[in-house]
Parts: sequence; C-alpha cells; structure tokens
Amino acid sequence: MLTRLGAFAIRRRRLVLVGAVLTFVLSGAYGGPVSEHLSAGGFDDPGSEAYKADKALLETFGAATPNVILVVTAPGGSVDDPATAAAGLTLTQELAAEEDLANVGSYWSLDKAPPLRSDGGDRALVLGRVEGSQDYVNDRMEELTPKYTRDGELVVGVGGFGEVFREVGTTIEDDLVRAETIALPITLILLLLVFGSLVSASLPLAIGALAVVGTFVVLRLLATVTEVSIFSLNLTTGMGLGLAIDYSLFMVSRFREELRAGHAPDVAVRRTVRTAGRTVAFGAVTVAASLCALLVFPLAFLRSFAYAGVAVAFLAGTFSVVVLPAVLGALGHRVDSLALFKRSAASRDEGFWHRTAVLVMRRPVVFAVGSIAVLLALGTPFLRLDISLPDDRVMQEDARSRQVHDIIREEFSSQEAGAAAVVAIGIGDLAARSSEIGEYATELAQIPGVSRVDASTGTYCAQGTAAEFGCEVGTKVLEGGSGRHLTFSTTAGGGSTYLSVVPDVEPLSSEGEDLVAAIRDTEAPFPVQVTGMSAELTDIKSALFGRLPLALGIIAIITFVILFIQFGSVIIPIKALILNLLSLTATYGAMVWVFQDGNLSGLLDFTATGQIDAAIPILMFCVVFGLSMDYEVFLLSRIKEEHDRTGDNEQSVAIGLERTGRIVTAAALLIAVVFLSFATSNITFIKLFGVGLTLAVLMDAFLIRALLVPAFMRLAGEWNWWAPAPLRRFHDRFGISEHVDLYELEELEPTDREPVGMSG
Repeated sequence: MLTRLGAFAIRRRRLVLVGAVLTFVLSGAYGGPVSEHLSAGGFDDPGSEAYKADKALLETFGAATPNVILVVTAPGGSVDDPATAAAGLTLTQELAAEEDLANVGSYWSLDKAPPLRSDGGDRALVLGRVEGSQDYVNDRMEELTPKYTRDGELVVGVGGFGEVFREVGTTIEDDLVRAETIALPITLILLLLVFGSLVSASLPLAIGALAVVGTFVVLRLLATVTEVSIFSLNLTTGMGLGLAIDYSLFMVSRFREELRAGHAPDVAVRRTVRTAGRTVAFGAVTVAASLCALLVFPLAFLRSFAYAGVAVAFLAGTFSVVVLPAVLGALGHRVDSLALFKRSAASRDEGFWHRTAVLVMRRPVVFAVGSIAVLLALGTPFLRLDISLPDDRVMQEDARSRQVHDIIREEFSSQEAGAAAVVAIGIGDLAARSSEIGEYATELAQIPGVSRVDASTGTYCAQGTAAEFGCEVGTKVLEGGSGRHLTFSTTAGGGSTYLSVVPDVEPLSSEGEDLVAAIRDTEAPFPVQVTGMSAELTDIKSALFGRLPLALGIIAIITFVILFIQFGSVIIPIKALILNLLSLTATYGAMVWVFQDGNLSGLLDFTATGQIDAAIPILMFCVVFGLSMDYEVFLLSRIKEEHDRTGDNEQSVAIGLERTGRIVTAAALLIAVVFLSFATSNITFIKLFGVGLTLAVLMDAFLIRALLVPAFMRLAGEWNWWAPAPLRRFHDRFGISEHVDLYELEELEPTDREPVGMSG
C-alpha cells in the first residue's frame, strides 16, 4: 500500500499539493473558531455518587455549592456598622435581582451568620449561584465580575469557582498564544540548524499546520455530539507541531540518504515512503493507540485529550506519507536550497552515535545498571505522590479571583463552601422521622473533622463550634432548620431532606477524603448519598485509579501487537514497555519534587499546594508513552533493517543508532522547545504538563535510546528477535519485514539510478 501511495504522490503531485492547500484553507476557515465551541468544564464523573447527589440536590432543593462569592470589606473596619450593614443588604439585593442568580444570601441577609464574617470582623461574604452549564457560567461571570468589582462605599472582590474557572480559561487562551509566539521562532531557528536549509526546515511547519487545523475541524465536529474540553487545544498545537517535526525529519533524512545513494528524486521518494514512510505510519498508530486509552476514563477533560491526540497523530502521519512525498518529489535536489551550511555525508561506520553504541555495547552491564540506578533515584519522590483537584491556586498570586480566595482562606475560619451534603430523597413523612434525622445529625456531628451539622431539625454542635454556641459536642443548639447558615431550605416535597456537614478541615485534602469516608460509613436510618468538594475528590480519584489498570492494559496490549507485527519479536515489545515505565517513573519523581514539594517554585513562578492535579499524571503517562514508542519505532526500524540485511546484531545496533541517533535527539530537542513553551503559562497544571513532557522526552532520547537500548540489545543478542514458533509462523504470514528488496519493485529499474556524482 505504501509503495502505491508513494507512486501516487509522485504521479499526481500537483493534485496532492493543490488538495493540501485547499484542505488547509477550508480547515482553517471551519476549525479556526473551534475554541468558541469547546467546553471549559469536563471535570465531573457523571456516574459517581457525588455527581448524582449534587444533581438531586439542585433539582429537588434548588441547592448547590455557591459559584459566586463576593468578599466585601467594610471601609470603617466593621461589617456590623449600620451604614455598612445597609450597604451590604443593598448589594445582596442587587445581586439577587440578576438574571439566573439563585440562592443569594449574605452575612447581613442571613441574620449575621457567623461563618460569613471574617475573624477580624472587617469583611463579610455574599453568596450566590449562576445556574447553567460551565460555558454559560463563564459568559455570565464575564458580565458580573467587572460590574461587582468595586472600590467605593464598599470594597468588593469577586470570587467563587464560577469566576475561577472563567479566569483560568481566559488565562490559558492567552498563554497558548504566548507559547506559540515563543516556540515558533525558536523552533524555526533550530529547524534551520538541524535541516541546514530554509526550504527543508519549512517542511515540518507546513505538515504541522495541516495537522493542527485538521484536528481543529475534528474537535469542532465532535463538539456537536459530545463535550470537548478547551484544554485539549494545548495538546493539539504541541503534538501537532512536535509529531510533524519528528515525521518530517525522519522522512527528509531518508530522502537525502537515497539521493546521496545516487537515486533519481522520484525513485528516492518511493524508497523513502516504502521505508521511512512505513516507520512513520507505525509511529503514528502507536501514538494514537496510547492516547486511545484515555477514552476509558469518565472525565470529558481526559477524553478530550484522546480526541485531540488521536486526530493529530493520525493527521500528522497521513500528511507525512502523502503530502510530504509530493513536496519532496516536486523539490527533488532543491530540498537543500537556501542552505545555511554544507552538509557532510559521513560514512555509516563513523560518527558520534556509532561510537556511542560501540562504547555502550563494550560495557553493557555497567551502562544498564548505571542508567537504571539514575532512573530509580529520580523516581523515588513518586512514592509520596499526593493528588487532588485543582483550585484557584493554580493561578498566580496576582490573579483577581485568586486574591479573593486567599482572603477567604486566611481570614475566614469556616469551611462553609466545602460543606458535604448528605442527601435523602423520598424517605416519607419528615415530621414522623424527625427523631431519626436528629439522631443521625448528632452522630455526624461527632465525627472528627466536622465543625457542625445543619439539618431540618436544627443545627448540631461539633468540637469546633461548641465554644461558639455554648454547648456540648453533638447537642442541638438551633431549632427550625439551618436558615441561619444556608440560603435555601433543607426540605422539599415528597419527603426529601438533606443534611449539611460543615468541615473544619481543608476539603481538597486527605483529611477531607477521610471525613467523606467516615460520613459514608456512618449508618443512616434511610438511604443517603453524599456530595460536596471532598466527595467529588474521593469519587474522581476512585474513578481514575479504578480504570487505570484497564487503560494500562490497553496500552500494553496494543503496543505489544504493533511492535510484534512490525518486528516479529516478543522480546522487543517487553523491553520497550519496561524501559518506558522506567522513564515515566523518573519523570513522575521529578514532577513530585518540583511541583508537589515546591522545589523551583520561585524559578517557575507557581504556588505549591503539596498536591498535584489528579488528571495530569494519567494524561502525561499516555502522551509520554506514545512519544517514547514513536522514538522506539524510529530506532528499532533501522536496527532491524540492518539486521535483516547483515545478520550481525552488534553492527546493526551501531549502524541503526548512527542513522537515527541524530534524528531522534534533534526531534526530541525540537519537540522539547514546543512543550517547554507551556512552562510560560500562568496556570500551574499547564506549566506542570509542559515541564513534565519536556523532561520525559529529553530523558527518553538521551538516556533510554542512547544508552539503555544499545545495552539491552547487546545483552539479549539474537534473542532480541525471538518469538515462539506459533507466533513466528503468524508473523511470517501476516507480519511485516523491515528488510525489503527495493529493486524488486515494479516501478524501480536500474536505469532510474543517477550516477553518484550527480546526486549533489
């Protein structure tokens, strides 16, 4: 198929090139506004208990966690000053009159509820909720934030997760533009140095542009039928350009090699497609397969990265073996036009990478043990990984909503926004069950980590509020429900109620998770479901880690099958899996040390919270694994090609590394520049994503491919290519051999060869 594809690209090069230009123009026109159709949400698990309880809470009681918080500062120093109280009530009424604002209440409208006043008494909170999807909330917050950010009679700052998500999304869009502005010029300069000419250096950018705008079209189409996260655009641009560089570099290098061997340009293109093109195709399939594993997770955020990654890998591979050959055929020897310097044609038995391979294979045990020791040492911090959900601290300290939440954290002792809701739907006559509700609330109030419990039968003290209310732990201090603390009723028709369990621990923490577990373990007199920030964290972690074995199994099986079909060995896939896991462990360890522990936080300008966003390690695993396998395929394809030709294991490894070492390391450096530009982001998890991918790619290219692979290949010897007899027969019949006799192709005749002196 690839032979016919190469021949088609040569015969119909004008058609292919015109089609590529039209594809780019039409894709840009349709896919350009893709960000307007993508979602800023996607972090919920629709099948979780917390999600279902939260939905029931909203539908039955009209209750939900406030996503709009106004922090009001009294100019006179006291929120109880009559003039300040009057202005506070007016502000509350103004917010309540806004369209789609529900459950609006404040310190002043709720009978001076203590949790809504700062410890110093100079600030108070106004709470509310914008109803609708996250995208609608973003639109409304864009209107509300400037309107209610004030510095007059009252000093007002706008926060809440509605504003946090809006500001994070806006920041990421700005960061993406800045990252592209930084990465593209640097990448172009490096491409000029790697390719040596302006013409050849422009080819990866052209293929990358086609892949990126094509993926924008795919994402926009998918957004019409499912939720697609706007954050997937970062992966689209990064991987689109990175893979285009990888594949173009591999194809152009092979094309030049064929030209130097004396082949006419048309013949060189066919040979390039038949050899390097096949490797590119397998590499693209491997990357896409690794990212497919993200589809098993219930979060739309992660699935969106699968959509983007699979699409951009497929398109980058397709354009590299269809459009790029047509361009090379049209350029011919002019591929090196506008050269910056003259390229040397070194012997395949010479060069840095050949010498490196020979050196490693002379002492394979020393290099293998040493490299593994380094990787394990770097991976040690991974043992204390602590994951959580992102909050406002992913933004920098000068972000407006971050400043509002810093005030709440530092000056308000109550964790009102982090309350867990224990929802009971359709349990019968509430009056008849009031004693059961009271007893249950009393038990919940005595759980360590609980501040108080608000129920339809009253408010129940816990250790943290006993002194404030002048009562013993677990006793009821308020009759007639919890209206003093909440902006909505805890009862509804049909015999439904819920209890609000206010914690005195950080909701997004291990203590918060322990509290949720204790609440769920407490025997209830009726069926209940628990939601809230801590419950969401617990359920999302359960969903991610519960499905992680399936994702890992999918990646392992697909990788094994692809590598076996290509190389006919069961040892090669096992070795690749082990080495990639070692590399990832080291990368994770470095990420824990930097981002969780806070080392280099000053240099990288972020706030360390002692935790890492739960979705990022899984996302990084799939992306890094795919890119690592891409480089593995590049290297092993040349080693196997030489081994099939000569039968000499050590010489094949040395020649294979010499032929691909420069390509792999150059590609790694170039894609590292793209990913490292994400480190300029003002959002911590995007910064983490960029730095993590950069470290992983460089470690894979310079440590795994340059040292560990030659060492393992030397130690395994001919066992590298071993497979059980049944699998060997299967591969002989259905697999692919790296060794091809290119002169047996119908299109290639001896007359197609140019004299070597004419090859330039």
